[in-house]
Amino acid sequence: MLALGSAAATLALSGPVAAQETVKIAFIDPLSGGGAPTGEAGLRHFQYMAEVLNARQKQFRFEVLAYDNKVNPQETLIAAQKGIDAGARVLVQGNGSSAAAALTDFVAKHNERNPNRQVIYINYSAVDPSLTNEKCNYWHFRFDANSDIKMEALTNFMKTRPEIKKVYLINQDYSFGQSVRSQARAMLKAKRPDIEIVGDEVTPLQKVNDFAPYVTKIRASGADSVITGNWAQDINLLLKAAAEAGLQAGFYTYYAGGTGGPTVVRQTGLAHRVFEVSQGAANEGDAATQEFEAAFRARTGIGSTYPRAFNAMNALLTAMQEAGSSEARKVAPKLEQARLKPHVGSEGYVRPDDHQYFQTMFVHSFGPMEPGMRFDEEGTGWGWKMVGRVETKDTLLPTTCRMDRPS
Repeated sequence: MLALGSAAATLALSGPVAAQETVKIAFIDPLSGGGAPTGEAGLRHFQYMAEVLNARQKQFRFEVLAYDNKVNPQETLIAAQKGIDAGARVLVQGNGSSAAAALTDFVAKHNERNPNRQVIYINYSAVDPSLTNEKCNYWHFRFDANSDIKMEALTNFMKTRPEIKKVYLINQDYSFGQSVRSQARAMLKAKRPDIEIVGDEVTPLQKVNDFAPYVTKIRASGADSVITGNWAQDINLLLKAAAEAGLQAGFYTYYAGGTGGPTVVRQTGLAHRVFEVSQGAANEGDAATQEFEAAFRARTGIGSTYPRAFNAMNALLTAMQEAGSSEARKVAPKLEQARLKPHVGSEGYVRPDDHQYFQTMFVHSFGPMEPGMRFDEEGTGWGWKMVGRVETKDTLLPTTCRMDRPS
């Protein structure tokens, strides 16, 4: 069974080293438009990991090819085909779930029709639960927690906060945003039936340039808290509008820590009033992980917002080493058995039933640096502080996946 340590750990070669094989990875995410900062950050993570793993071993040489999908499903499929035509045998994508749904269908059909050119799809950030339920695919592996898992962790934290009385939901109008809003309603009702939902709004994905009218509605509703799955410019502009309006609400988010987010949170002045559910922040890793973080920042100029990218690349390399090959049909059986200590946290593993990776989850708040904190974010002098932790075993949710495995 596949096993490995954190991203900071040294990876050993398995058996004798043959001639080095180049493994091309097609990175497909928004590199233009409102989602560009998010996509660019993801690209830097995978490029950095390619450099690290290339330096650690000589069996496989990773090369990352970048393609802009403009957060558009059709553009995603065009990019995927370009990547495959360029020799990529691993596709990486994360933003957003509508693009992921198109891509997973494409990969399944491509692999069936092209048995000699099969590809692995590594999903590092598209969290619509359907991708590992009714739309599950043998060739798809998700290294981010799905939105239901994240909402479970977030609402477990929120239920302990008696000051929360009125909640406003604002989310993006596509499959992921719809999942966030429906699960927020259901889980709050089960865990804190006294909380009143005073607003429930959806906005077009990455198309709103001014969230001031929405902030006006939030203020008028009397909400003391906001739940949002918004990402990229949609979370940054929402927080910017809140800061400009002086909205004194708590924000419970999935992606406030994305590129530009910490700067905007700092501008709100809401110390420890903006929360994010994630797989860990820079300041709580062990010594080796923190040294890895320091090296990553020095090389890329950004903080790590995607520790799951480190997990995915480590798992991918080790699966290839175990298989002695980069061929998808040989790598997939190894990857679905992966057991690995996550970059931050304790236990982590891929569930073979649906190819969902389970890991320790955290809730953080953002505020002024405190003793013992090494890393601030984006030069703000503020950093993420852990305020809640959910162990891997407590993140498990059932799946409806009925995996169609190749014969």
